[in-house]
Amino acid sequence: MKLPKKYNFAATTALFISTSASLAMGVFLYFLQTTSFVYLLLFFIALFLLTFFILQYRVEKFIYLRIKKIYKDVRILSEKDFAQPSVTTDMEVLTREVENYVNVKKLEIETLNVRENYRKEFMGNISHELKTPLFTVQSYILTLLDGAMKDKKVRKEYLRRASKGVERLTYIVKELDMIAKLEGGGLVLNKENFNILELIQNIFDLLEMKAAKKNISLVFDREYLEEITVRADRERIEQVITNLIVNSLKYGKQDGTTEIGIEEILKNKVLIRVTDNGEGILKENMPRIFERFYRVDKSGSRKEGGSGLGLSIVKHIVEAHNQKIYVESQFGIGSEFSFTLEKGK
Repeated sequence: MKLPKKYNFAATTALFISTSASLAMGVFLYFLQTTSFVYLLLFFIALFLLTFFILQYRVEKFIYLRIKKIYKDVRILSEKDFAQPSVTTDMEVLTREVENYVNVKKLEIETLNVRENYRKEFMGNISHELKTPLFTVQSYILTLLDGAMKDKKVRKEYLRRASKGVERLTYIVKELDMIAKLEGGGLVLNKENFNILELIQNIFDLLEMKAAKKNISLVFDREYLEEITVRADRERIEQVITNLIVNSLKYGKQDGTTEIGIEEILKNKVLIRVTDNGEGILKENMPRIFERFYRVDKSGSRKEGGSGLGLSIVKHIVEAHNQKIYVESQFGIGSEFSFTLEKGK
């Protein structure tokens, strides 16, 4: 019978001790002229079993306590991760188990470091976004309190500017609240059947003046003769398409085009594409464009305004519908954002 590897050390050592002791006992009995093979064999078996169990228990206990102490010292592994039944005297297996634990914990630590860096960046971004309108409001109010309030014309203008700062703060807070609800599953979607073409045309009409500032054309990729019905939360999808179009206008070229196309990709799905010929996105920025407050332009000029939350909200709303969003872009040529929706009945 072949013993498990974890018992090899104890069995080999017990065999050596028992053999040595039995030989010594045999020599002792020989000199006493009272040799008995049966007694000698029983002595060997009893001694072997006794030493085997003592050694196995002591070695396992010793290894467990030492490993437990290592866990505490390095503070990488948790005691609960190393249950006593799994302790083995097979050093090869033991080394492999410890290495596995270390690798798992290293991965967890790396993940925590990434999250911590993201948290720091996020806090820095939100601080920047909030302090600008806060300082603006504060400066206008302090100027009024310092005496400018007496001038009716100045008072009215400064209050108007302060009001715009408050509106921006409210806007950022509302968008953060929406993201929190989307991430926590607290936002209830009111799904209904509606004509997506009609919704897009309404958005075109609303953004016509904004597009005219850069002479950007808002167009469909072709003429749609029949309505296309989707099933989704109309208000949220309007927000998605509006954010994508506003984003294309923000980074679009003068005299450019923002084009929307709709394709039926499956029997029960459609794909909405928003394409522009604007600045495009660098390859290294692509993985992070849907992060909250992440900006491709690091200059900090904020010349185009915005909260930096638009694309993050877009992604969360689309995923709340159990759908997918995609992005393709070439720097200097343009970008295409597309997302799927359930086809209506």
